[in-house]
Amino acid sequence: MLNRVENIDNSKVKLEIEVAAPDVDTALARAYRKVVKTINLPGFRKGKVPRRILESRFGPEVLHEEALEILVPPAYEEALSEADIDPINHPEFELIQVEEGKPLLFNAVVEVLPPVELGDYRGLEAEQEEAEVDDLQVEHHFFMLREQNARLVPREEGPAKHGDLVTIDFKGFVDGEPFEGGEAENYSLELGSKSFIPGFEEQLIGVNPDVEVEVKIKFPDNYRKEDIAGKDAVFKVMIKQIKEKQLPNLDDDFVKEISEFETLEEMTADLKEKLHSNAEEQSKAKLEEFLIEKVSDASTVEPPKILVERQIDRMIGDLESYLRYQGMGLDQFVELSGKSKEDMRDDRREEAVKRAKANLVLDAIAKKEGITIEDSELDAKIKGIADSYNDDPERIRGILDKQGRLPVMLEELRIRKAIDLIVGEAKIKKIKTKAVKKEKPVKVVEEKTNKSAKKDTPIKKKSVKKTAEKETKPDQEVAKE
Repeated sequence: MLNRVENIDNSKVKLEIEVAAPDVDTALARAYRKVVKTINLPGFRKGKVPRRILESRFGPEVLHEEALEILVPPAYEEALSEADIDPINHPEFELIQVEEGKPLLFNAVVEVLPPVELGDYRGLEAEQEEAEVDDLQVEHHFFMLREQNARLVPREEGPAKHGDLVTIDFKGFVDGEPFEGGEAENYSLELGSKSFIPGFEEQLIGVNPDVEVEVKIKFPDNYRKEDIAGKDAVFKVMIKQIKEKQLPNLDDDFVKEISEFETLEEMTADLKEKLHSNAEEQSKAKLEEFLIEKVSDASTVEPPKILVERQIDRMIGDLESYLRYQGMGLDQFVELSGKSKEDMRDDRREEAVKRAKANLVLDAIAKKEGITIEDSELDAKIKGIADSYNDDPERIRGILDKQGRLPVMLEELRIRKAIDLIVGEAKIKKIKTKAVKKEKPVKVVEEKTNKSAKKDTPIKKKSVKKTAEKETKPDQEVAKE
């Protein structure tokens, strides 16, 4: 039974909860039957110690922990329902009274969603860029495809250049002494990749093979290894081999090697169509982002710290997934970046606060508008996921249910409806894409071969069905978890 609800601050409440005495006595009796099985006491067989002797020997508290595990969870859930409270974190319990023949009294302090003072979210004015595709975008995507299929060809003479892959031996010194992790042999490094401490790669440009050079750098002040952070270092480096990228010719043969298309013309037409579709989705995403930010800025709410930290966790998780796709682990990225994991979290905190606030505002709009999700809408979402994996919807539903994802999906659909409402009610003016200075891809060596030579050094075939793979953001995170 809920006795009283007290607001501690905007995002915390205290629930004073009472459980009737008969229920306490029943729970203590159940606790005794479980605890006595674990007790060895001289003069009694295991599991046969009378309750009064057990409590006399060990104190009545011997049964309290087990009894509280029986009583507290359902009482707490009932109190939340009675007070119509949706917690966002685990509660802190304070035990007031637990005694046979008397009611159980305890308090629960829990974080909740803070109140939101909504600003205007209907009839907002916004501009939306029209989706456009130009020849330079097409050229850039073909350049990237050729880059992905480039051959690395050893260069017999000449110095290292930007973009070259060099094999190096190096040994680092701080204050004239070598340091741990500062030495390697036959290390492959792409010049310009910015994978080393700033200033390292640039000093290898123009260096010839088999010539030892001294590379002088300074470790960042926030470098993860405190013993060398902020210190000057000297690396003795020798380039053992230089390889340069050699791009395949852009022609029908290249297209056949890497795709399902027969001609360059066919692939170009398909690419333009995908780029245009991608541009439309990006235009829509930018419009939604603008409107959400506008509504959020016009509303008043202070995101609780726990929601901000969870948002940072998601951002770091997204980064980790991207790095895995690139073949790199988060720890390796942290080491190469010269920043600590805490620095990475701090760098994202401001954006995380903005996102957490926007999520709270969208949730408040959904509540105010009475937005709900029908079973058929969730079924359609699950079917879409199943179709993308060519799987059975019921099997996918079972997996999602086991993972606890179904409530999250319901909230995502609910928030999606809130976003659609804001966009649908907005006064939108179509505009031309704002002019942005574009640069042509950096010129690299092109492959000078004939067809017979290509057969000797075949390009690895790979699908390009996602030639113009869209860059999309995940749906807005829901405020509740």
